[in-house]
Amino acid sequence: MRMAWLGAAVAAMLAAFPAVAADTGRAAQILERLHNANQWRDHVMVVAHRSGGLQAGKARFPENSLAAVEDAIAAGAEMVEVDVRRSKDGVLVIMHDSWLDRTTTCNGEVAERTLTEIKTCRLVIEAGRVATPETVSTLREFLSATRGRILVNVDNKLGTEALPAIIAEARDLGMANEVVVKENIWNDARIAEVGAALKAAGRGFQFMPIVADDAVRDPVFVAKVAGAFAVDAIELINWRNGAERLTETGGALFSTKVRAAAVRGDWHLWADTYAILNKPGGSLAGGRGDELAVAASLPAESWGFWAERGATIIQTDEPRAAIEWLTANGYRVPYGMARPQMPTTTASIN
Repeated sequence: MRMAWLGAAVAAMLAAFPAVAADTGRAAQILERLHNANQWRDHVMVVAHRSGGLQAGKARFPENSLAAVEDAIAAGAEMVEVDVRRSKDGVLVIMHDSWLDRTTTCNGEVAERTLTEIKTCRLVIEAGRVATPETVSTLREFLSATRGRILVNVDNKLGTEALPAIIAEARDLGMANEVVVKENIWNDARIAEVGAALKAAGRGFQFMPIVADDAVRDPVFVAKVAGAFAVDAIELINWRNGAERLTETGGALFSTKVRAAAVRGDWHLWADTYAILNKPGGSLAGGRGDELAVAASLPAESWGFWAERGATIIQTDEPRAAIEWLTANGYRVPYGMARPQMPTTTASIN
C-alpha cells in the first residue's frame, strides 16, 4: 500500500531566495507543484537526466540535446537536467564531460576551445557514434528553447564561483524561476561556501541541495540543509557498489525521520535512478535504478519502490517509460486539477 501522508505543516523557514519571475505556460503548473510538496505528495514528477533520450535502454537522441528536450516535453516530463561548462572565451555551454570526444564529432577539452570552434562540433548519439545535425547549445540557447514549457535543472560542473553567472543568464532571459541550480552539500563548511555563492548571485532563483549517503546519514543534518537554503526539494543519493544487495529500506536518506522532515518543511524528496559513466543504472539508487525497471522489467521495484518511500521527484534516463508506468499505476495526477490549501497542523507519518 502506498505511504499515506496525513496532514501537513509549512515550516517557518526564511525565504532567502524567493521566486519572483512571471511564469507562463506549462512551466507555471509545474512550479505550483514544485513549490507545494505537501499538496502534491500523490504525484511523482519526472526529471529527464541529461535531457533524456533513452528508450528501452537504447539512445534515441544525443544527451543534453534540444532534440531530447522536445521528446521529454512530449512525454510529459516536468524537468530536464543538463550540465554546464565554459568555453575558452567564457561562454557557458551545455556539456557533461570536460572533453568533447564522447558526445560530439570533435576532440579536446571544452575549456580549450572557443565557442566558434565548439559550434563546428555536431552532437552524436553515443551508441554507434551516429552524428546528428545538432550542435552544442549555449546555456542561453538552451534556456530560450525551454521557456514556459519545462523546468531546467542545472548541474554546475564549474564550481560554486560559476553560480552567479549561470543564474544571471536565466535572469537576463526573464526565466530565473524556471531554472533550478544545484550543488552537493556534505558539512557545515560546504553550507557556508554555497550560501556565499548564492548570496552573490542575488535573489529570484531556485536552489536545490544534493545530499549523498556516503557523507551524510544524519536526518538532523538533512533538515538543517533544508532550512539553510529554504528548499523546494533535496536530491538524495543512495550509493551502491556493484556487489551489494538491493536496498530494502531506501537507506538513511529515505528514512521515516527524513520523510517527516520533508513534510514539516514542505519539500520534495528527489531520487536518482539513472546510470552514470562506467556504473550501472542504480548505483545512485541502492541498485533500484533504470536497469532494474527496464532491462529486468521490474519497474515496481525501481520507480515504484522510490515512490512508496516518499520520493515525489525521480530523475531517470528513461523519462517516457517512467511516466507511462507511474501514470498507469496511480502515481501521477493530471495537470489542471486544483488542490485546496492544506491546514498548517503538525504532520504525522504512519
